Amino acid sequence: MIDPPREEARVAVEKCKTAGIKTVMITGDHKITAIAIAKALGILEDESEALTGAELEEMSDETLTKNIRKYSVYARVSPEHKVRIVKAWKAQGEIVAMTGDGVNDAPALKTADIGCAMGMVGTDVAKEAADVILTDDNFATVVSAVEEGRRIYDNILKAIQYLLSSNVGEIIVLFVAILLTPLLAKWFGITNISNLEPLLPIHILWINLVTDALPALALAFDPANRDIMNRKPKDTKSGIFTKGMVWRVIYQGVMIGTLTLIAFCIGLATPNIQGTKEYVEHVKIEIGQTMAFSVLALSQLVHVFNIRDNKNSIFKTKPFNNMKLILAIAVSALLMITILLIPTLRDIFSIWALPVENIIEVVCLVFAPIVIVEIFKLLKMNTTKEE
Repeated sequence: MIDPPREEARVAVEKCKTAGIKTVMITGDHKITAIAIAKALGILEDESEALTGAELEEMSDETLTKNIRKYSVYARVSPEHKVRIVKAWKAQGEIVAMTGDGVNDAPALKTADIGCAMGMVGTDVAKEAADVILTDDNFATVVSAVEEGRRIYDNILKAIQYLLSSNVGEIIVLFVAILLTPLLAKWFGITNISNLEPLLPIHILWINLVTDALPALALAFDPANRDIMNRKPKDTKSGIFTKGMVWRVIYQGVMIGTLTLIAFCIGLATPNIQGTKEYVEHVKIEIGQTMAFSVLALSQLVHVFNIRDNKNSIFKTKPFNNMKLILAIAVSALLMITILLIPTLRDIFSIWALPVENIIEVVCLVFAPIVIVEIFKLLKMNTTKEE
């Protein structure tokens, strides 16, 4: 007689291996039976990796903790043995998830970091002791949950990186412009220094409410990256702000800020404006502000595609597989274009109708983040050893 393992369970175990998760079988069955099933599932390769409850009884806790990584199968075990196994793994600094269905599994479920009880055949005691109840009693669902958890975590990081790099860009624009105000006035012949600011408060408010918010929310719906189950688990002590994350936020923020300042300077250098000196200065400043506002807002919408995968080029991924993000970008871009084109809204935002040559320059600067970040990815400079 044999109760063959499910095919999806074998695939799930293989996924666990690539994801850096060790699968351990603990059973009350005979050792020979346990070994046969474990080999079929890919949990065990050598019979020396299997241990019986009697052999476990002869081991001290210190010996078990020291050698716990050697064993993948435990047969003929008692409830106390299960608790010892869980504690030994935790003593090695590992995060332990335990599945079970019976009353005898309850102590181990309670001891584990994540207790997962079976919802269909599980006893009430096991369900009460567990943190999670598996409604379909399928081990493959546990692995799918791990994958979904990684996707959610990745998307949170994407949203944080997007918002912080965008805000760092805004800070750099304002800070550098204040420091360089005397030089900018001298370079571009501006006498009224008090009006020489790249962004107005209403511009910053608009960007924070529209350009930043909608794409950041839509990033939550990004599908999982292809390599999501080929990565080792995150160190629980590492936190969100790894060296890689900090590096990307800083250099991408500097990139957006620099492009915005370049746009502002190009606007200030606009030639062939007729009128009095005061009028010419006023027009140059408004053109500069319009270009800076446009580049800052629209370049962030383009930059969101860089955020979706920090390793692979956007040309090797599927840039249009998140339609909610595409919709968010389209709505934000449409709102931006609306205030740039409608005269009444232009007056409210102090925006100038840009000459054709300035529009071409804005378009080039808006798409520059794609080129810059692609170069960083090509040179393996977009990530560090800590991602």
